[in-house]
Amino acid sequence: MIRRERVASDSLRAIPTTVLAMAQPDTAQTEDDAERLPVWPGHPFPLGATFDGAGTNFSLFSEVAEAVDLCLIARDGTETRVPLEEVDGFVWHAYLPTIAPGQRYGFRVHGPYEPEHGHRCDPSKLLLDPYGKAFDGAFDGHESLHNYGMDTLGHTMTTVVINPYFDWGADRQPNRPYHETVIYEAHVKGLTATHPAVPEELRGTYAGLAHPAIIEHLHSLGVTAIELMPVHQFMQDQLLLDKGLRNYWGYNTFGFLAPHNEYASANKPGATVSEFKAMVRDFHAAGIEVILDVVYNHTAEGNHEGPTISFRGIDNAAYYRLVDDNPAMYMDYTGTGNSLNARHPHTLQLIMDSLRYWVLEMHVDGFRFDLASTLARELHDVNRLSAFFDLVQQDPVVSQVKLIAEPWDVGEGGYQVGNFPPLWTEWNGKYRDTVRDYWRGEPATLGEFASRFTGSSDLYEATGRRPGASINFVIAHDGFTLRDLVSYNEKHNEANGEDNKDGESHNRSWNCGVEGPTDDPQINELRDRQSRNILATLMLSQGTPMLAHGDELGRTQQGNNNVYCQDSPLSWMDWSMVEKNADLLEFTRSAIQLRAKHPVFRRRRFFAGTPIRSGDENRDIAWLTPDGEEMTPDHWNSGFGKSLAVYLNGEAIPEPNERGERIVDDSFLLCFNAHDEAIDFVLPDDRYANTWTVALDTSVPQGLSDTEFDAGATVTVTARSLLVLRRTA
Repeated sequence: MIRRERVASDSLRAIPTTVLAMAQPDTAQTEDDAERLPVWPGHPFPLGATFDGAGTNFSLFSEVAEAVDLCLIARDGTETRVPLEEVDGFVWHAYLPTIAPGQRYGFRVHGPYEPEHGHRCDPSKLLLDPYGKAFDGAFDGHESLHNYGMDTLGHTMTTVVINPYFDWGADRQPNRPYHETVIYEAHVKGLTATHPAVPEELRGTYAGLAHPAIIEHLHSLGVTAIELMPVHQFMQDQLLLDKGLRNYWGYNTFGFLAPHNEYASANKPGATVSEFKAMVRDFHAAGIEVILDVVYNHTAEGNHEGPTISFRGIDNAAYYRLVDDNPAMYMDYTGTGNSLNARHPHTLQLIMDSLRYWVLEMHVDGFRFDLASTLARELHDVNRLSAFFDLVQQDPVVSQVKLIAEPWDVGEGGYQVGNFPPLWTEWNGKYRDTVRDYWRGEPATLGEFASRFTGSSDLYEATGRRPGASINFVIAHDGFTLRDLVSYNEKHNEANGEDNKDGESHNRSWNCGVEGPTDDPQINELRDRQSRNILATLMLSQGTPMLAHGDELGRTQQGNNNVYCQDSPLSWMDWSMVEKNADLLEFTRSAIQLRAKHPVFRRRRFFAGTPIRSGDENRDIAWLTPDGEEMTPDHWNSGFGKSLAVYLNGEAIPEPNERGERIVDDSFLLCFNAHDEAIDFVLPDDRYANTWTVALDTSVPQGLSDTEFDAGATVTVTARSLLVLRRTA
C-alpha cells in the first residue's frame, strides 16, 4: 500500500497530496498515476538508492526501526510515502521500476523515542539517506529540526537519485609513490573564488577548480597532488548563519558518499556528481592526484541538542558512541558534539563503502582522515589494531590508495603521531613544531631538528615504514598562514565573534619585531627570508611535503588562525599577489624543482648515517659544525645549537630506480643558520668536494645564484638563512 500525504510542519496531521515524482521526477502526476506506482521487493544491497538503467533500488539499514517509509518528494514539495515491507538483516528495501535519476527522496523511521536508552526515532522527521550520493535544497534552521514530533518536510534537504554512468574516457590514475609526491592542500572555493582567469560562474566550484588556469598554476609549482578540504556533503551551522558567518571549512559532514552541492556550478539535482568526476578526470589528465580530506569521526547532527537529519533518527545507538551510563548523551572525542561509533559493524560498513565508492566510482587517489585517532578507539584508548584498521588493511581497494592520518583527536591519549599501522602515512605534527621552533630561534636540541629533517626515522622506521610516511608540513588550513606565522605573535580572531577565544593560542610563531603589517623594510625583508627558510626546509626534508594553498603567494588572514567560519576574502586566495609576491612564487617553484630534480632529497629509505671518518665510501650523510668538523655527541648537546651543516651524498643512495638501475645524484651541503647574526661556515675538505656551487640561497629573493666556492673556503651565511650548495667538481 502507498500512503500519499503531506505532513504539517507543526504536527503529524496528514493531508492529501496530488503530485508524485516518478520517471520524470519534476513532472506532476495524477492520483491515479500514484496508485499504479509499482513496488517490487528489491534487494538489501547495495545500500542507498541505486539506479540500474530501468528503475531504482532503495535500501536502508536500521536495527531499531519498527517500520520504514520511503518518501518520494516532488518538485513542489509534496510527498508520497512507500512503506518498505521487505526486511533482511535489519535492512529495509524495495525496488521501484519507474523511479529515475533526479528523484528527490528521504525516509521516515518508526520506532522507539527513548533518549534515556539511546533511541531517538521520530517519524515526523524526513531523514536523509546515509548512502545518499547527492543532495538538494537546504536546511532553513526551523525548530522542527530539533524538536520531537514536528515535521521537517520543507525545512530539510532531500536526497537525490543519481545517474551513475559517466564517460571516463582514457582516465588513468597517476599513482605516484610518496617520495615523488608534493601535496598542495586547498579549498575548492578558497582557491578559485577570485582568480581572474576563471569565469565568474565557475568560481568556487569543481569546474572552476579544474579550469586550465588553476591546473597551470599547480603545474608551474611542481605540485603532484591536490588535497581538497572537505567536499563530502556538509551542513551549515545555524549558529554561524545567525551571526552572518558560514561553515567555510566544511568539517560538518552528513553525506559520506556525496560531493558537496554548493561547490557545483550546475543547478540540476544530481549533476554535482558528474561535475566532480569531470574535475578528477581533468586533474588526472594533467598528472595530478586528487586526495580528499574526509571526516568520518563525527557528523553534522552534533550533540543531544543538535538537529535530527539522518543518523540520529535512523538508528542513534548504532551510528554514535553514547555515554555508557547515560545513553542520552554522546561521547565526544572530536570537540563537535558526537563521535561516530566505529565499533558497530554497520557504521564500519558505511565508512568502508564510502571509501570504496570514492575510489572506484569517483576515481580519487587517496584520503586524509580528519582526527583519525577517533576511528581507532575501540573502547576509550586508541588501539592501533582496531577493527577499522583491520578492515582497511585487508580491503583490496582502499589499502591500495594514499592513506594519510591526522594522528590525534581531542580525547585522552589522542595524540598518536608515529603510532599508526604500516599502511598509513601521518601528518607529522612534530615536524611542524620543530621547524617552527628552529627558525624562530627557540632553544631546542639540534638532534630533534636533524631527525625531522631526515624523515623522522624515530617515528616510522620501527613499523617498517619509510621516510614518505612522514607528511611534512609547517602550515595547514588550521592555524596561521605562512605569512602570518612570521608576522604575528598572537592570534587575531575577533572577526569570528568569539571574543578571540577560539583557535590555538600557542602557535610557535614570531612576528620579527612588529605585530602585523608594517612599513619597516628591514622587518619585511626578514619576514620574506623567514618564509623562504621554511619553504626551503620543507621541500628539502626527507618525507612527503605538503604546501598550504596560497603560501607560495604570501597569503594572509590578517592574523586569524581559525577561519573555519570565514567564507570571505579573508580566507580566499588573493590572486593579485601573483605579481606583488612574484619573487616568493618563483622561489617556491625553484625549491620544489630542486627536490624533483635530485633524488637525494626524496630518498625511499632512511639514511644509514655512517660517519665519514670511518672511510666507508658508501656513507650517505654527515652532520658538520660551522667549523667544518663532524658533529660529535658533545656538539649535539651543546648550547651553540642554532647553526649546523649537513652533507647529503648523492652517490650513496641505496635504492634503485624503477628500472632497477643504481641511482647516482649530485651531492649537496646545506648550511643552516638560525642565529640573528651572520655566521662563517668553513666548507669541508676535498673528501666531500673540490668545488661547490650555490643551488639555493634563502637570503636572495628568488633564491638563485651561481656563486662557486672551493673546498675549505670560508662562506658567510646570512643571519637566519639557509644556503644550499651543490658539488660541481
